Amino acid sequence: MIVDIIAEDLRVVFCGINPGLSTAHHGYHFANANNRFWKVIYQAGFTARLLKPEEEQHLLDTGCGITMLVDRPTVEASELAKDELQQGGAALHEKVLRYQPRALAVLGKQAFSRAFGVSKVSWGCQPQKIGETEVWVLPNPSGLNRATLDELVAAYRELYDAIG
Repeated sequence: MIVDIIAEDLRVVFCGINPGLSTAHHGYHFANANNRFWKVIYQAGFTARLLKPEEEQHLLDTGCGITMLVDRPTVEASELAKDELQQGGAALHEKVLRYQPRALAVLGKQAFSRAFGVSKVSWGCQPQKIGETEVWVLPNPSGLNRATLDELVAAYRELYDAIG
């Protein structure tokens, strides 16, 4: 089972959509070798070195955390039902209110839109907050996403620069 990497007073909590099958099998967030999450957050400045998925607990030392919208593993996030994402959004809202990180980064426009009922979503900082937490939407680092590594790093670096 994949567990949240979360604590109070974090700079950012990254929120993936749901675990892929490889992640579910290994038991760590973003464990698929084709997922660029660990490389992206390192290159964007969030970690001092490239962490392996099994070192995910070290994220807390950097002021970062990870959670997900839906616990159910799938091959692709498109397999998730709308109500699963809505329920995940409600649970995420409560989680963020409890922990109040400086920022929440939801990884994917479509997932954010469905989870929070927002029809027009742009990349970056969103107009709404959850309590005092800024809400950001960043591109998903999945290998299925066509964004280049440089494009991903630039988007995540914008968040890094904004939250210090």
